[in-house]
Amino acid sequence: MDGDATVESELGPFSLILPLPYRIAFILVLGVWAWGVNLHYLYLLKIDVPSLIKYSSRTSSPLPHYQRTYALATIVSAPLLISLLFFWALTRGHPSAVRAWDIIPQSYLFLLILFFILPYKRLSPHGRSRFLTTLKRISVGGLAETQDGKFGDILLADVLTSYAKVMGDLFVSLCMFLTAGKSSTDKPDRGCGGQYIVPVIISIPSLIRLRQCLIEYMRVRNSPQKSAGQGWGGQHLANALKYSSAFPVIILSALQRGYDPNRIGLSQTGLYQLWLISLFLNSFYSFYWDVAKDWDLTFFSSLFSPHNKNPPSHQIHSPSSPPLFLASAHHTRHPNQHPWGLRRHTHFHTPQIYYTAIAIDLLLRCTWSLKLSPHLDHWNDLEG
Repeated sequence: MDGDATVESELGPFSLILPLPYRIAFILVLGVWAWGVNLHYLYLLKIDVPSLIKYSSRTSSPLPHYQRTYALATIVSAPLLISLLFFWALTRGHPSAVRAWDIIPQSYLFLLILFFILPYKRLSPHGRSRFLTTLKRISVGGLAETQDGKFGDILLADVLTSYAKVMGDLFVSLCMFLTAGKSSTDKPDRGCGGQYIVPVIISIPSLIRLRQCLIEYMRVRNSPQKSAGQGWGGQHLANALKYSSAFPVIILSALQRGYDPNRIGLSQTGLYQLWLISLFLNSFYSFYWDVAKDWDLTFFSSLFSPHNKNPPSHQIHSPSSPPLFLASAHHTRHPNQHPWGLRRHTHFHTPQIYYTAIAIDLLLRCTWSLKLSPHLDHWNDLEG
């Protein structure tokens, strides 16, 4: 089953070890572990996440939620490891064998989906039921009221935006598996199913968050009693604009993949330049929102107001992700005494941690925007 020069030239060393279906599975399972780590860290900070998302467990288990999440992650990780070892034993790194045995990783993906859908009573039934109920509600852009778990809806929708490319790759993997003459472990064909199917799938999470922002705006506008500092809802429109900025990146990328000068009316260079501008706007607007709104840091106000070296904390929080994870009111200073670009209330004592987080966020925002571009096959295949 070896010696196919065509397959050999298409599959790189990384794809021979972790073909596309396994990369998708690994990222999905890693997300469960990451959720457990978040719950664990916030538990140590005495932050009650279940209360924030209005989740009340119906089980009498004395274990905290993060330990139950770790148990769930272990349950889905064990079959993945067994599947990988079995796949490696059969293929031994031979390209033709990797292509022929796509049924193995594809079966694991199928079982993983079934695991979250089927109501197994002994495996976190209430948690998985709550997850599916929330997913069903937000899948049409719905948003619960605050007392019914609005924060949980927003949190899950934000997670989906981070998994937008994974959703697209999941479709590609399934499409290649079901298409005669193709293999899901071969080099990913992101045009499988048509030129615009994958871009549409990638757009869905941003559409969900866009509608949620508009719902919040309308709730503020229609509220008979506006709370102090709520304003007229402009921040929700600004947040909606952030998610809208992803659509030009996706659309212009799709047009470049199947470029046809007779249909588009733009030169390929002009189309590329428009894509580059939209990519820049999406990346840096999202970066600004993370730092100035979600984390409530004074980085930009300090940057553009050099004479105001220690501006007070403005206390404007994004509805999407309150600054619970990188900053909290544990370390308090005088109102006019805080490190440049940060805030008066901080959790970590070392400012360099915040500056490093800002730099990493900028890098991730730029690379995430590139991942929204299906025409960049050479970039999309750098999964590692």
